Amino acid sequence: MLAIPTAGAMEGASSLYSRINWRLLPFLLVCYLFAYLDRVNVGFAKLQMQSDLGFSDAAYGVGAGIFFVGYVLFELPSNLMLPRVGARKTFSRILVLWGLTSACMVFVRDVPTFYALRFLLGVFEAGFAPGMIYYLSCWYGPQRMARAIAIVFLAGPIGGIVGGPVSAWLMTALAGYGGLAGWQWMFLIEGLPCVLLGMLALSLVPDRPAQASWLSDAERRLLEAELGPVAAHKHGFGAVARDPRVYVLALAYFCIIAAIYAISFWLPTMIKAQGVDDTVRLGWYAAIPYVAAAFGMYYMGRKSDRSGERCLHCALPALAAAMLLAASVLADGNLVATLVLLTLATMGLWMAYTVFWAMPAEYIQGPAAAGGIALINTIGLSGGFWGPATIGWTKTATGNLHLGMLMMATLPLLAAIIILCNKLPARR
Repeated sequence: MLAIPTAGAMEGASSLYSRINWRLLPFLLVCYLFAYLDRVNVGFAKLQMQSDLGFSDAAYGVGAGIFFVGYVLFELPSNLMLPRVGARKTFSRILVLWGLTSACMVFVRDVPTFYALRFLLGVFEAGFAPGMIYYLSCWYGPQRMARAIAIVFLAGPIGGIVGGPVSAWLMTALAGYGGLAGWQWMFLIEGLPCVLLGMLALSLVPDRPAQASWLSDAERRLLEAELGPVAAHKHGFGAVARDPRVYVLALAYFCIIAAIYAISFWLPTMIKAQGVDDTVRLGWYAAIPYVAAAFGMYYMGRKSDRSGERCLHCALPALAAAMLLAASVLADGNLVATLVLLTLATMGLWMAYTVFWAMPAEYIQGPAAAGGIALINTIGLSGGFWGPATIGWTKTATGNLHLGMLMMATLPLLAAIIILCNKLPARR
């Protein structure tokens, strides 16, 4: 039986979690930063790569999105193995293999090779994001989970903030150096650090609190008391896989993710369509939406934790994002208006994304959480293929981004409706 924490222990919880935050979250944030960067830097590579290799918009859209096909196919097996193998070895394997694959994008010369490497990048990264969510649930109780997720997943907006200027600079400053194009240098330099991070994970990521040498016995007991109510209710993966509410969550996540990655992959092209031709200037403009998203994520995660409410904190930002995406089509031709609308829409989508992941982490508990979270992510993340690919197909067919953006605007609207109509209780 778990000990009931004393008043002194409760007072010490904040100090303990401050230490845990500094030990775990910065490293996980950096790892996910490179994960996000290696997914979406193909959006900047497109500015040179497409003309160098003669790819059509449709071919680019499929190649950008095919990452998620490999990811989806191997996501569930990777996370079902995680509780047995441990987070330390799992994260190390994922980081090393995806870093090498991303760097190998330097060898792309034709569409089949482009597709193959993007597919393999998805295969090797599979399981990382839901694995981190499961891992955080082993350290953080429900009252702290959304903030922890928000801090780690700030990597997405930060990737957008630094990724645009850095990728643009690499592509222009190193173009032609050593006989390589700028986009080739970009893939090489942004991919190889993941190999180093994978090696560091072996020493910096304890599988669970009991293996953290930097925690005292008293601190471990206090942490167990914080996690006790969550750990008391455990479910088998079979029961989770038969739960229809899990698939409702997956559908809502699909809608959010499709819109997020459609913007991520096509944002440089959208900005260029407003008359911005300078690559470095374009990179700085592309960073603006992610600055807003970073502040929005942390604010909404903290606000949701304090109130204990998830449904409205997820659905309302998604609803706002839907309206803003639709409005961005009407602003076409006006750089300032387009950038403002896309900035606010991006912020809304990432706010919804942050709070969303607190819901399955609370609803699915125990060892099956790794598989259950992966199941939601596996189904939902396929939106990362359909979002960018849909815009690519519609742009090839119509010659502009309008129809694709309107289609993307309907998805966060649908996500908001699903979440509002299916409020989840704690799973017992």
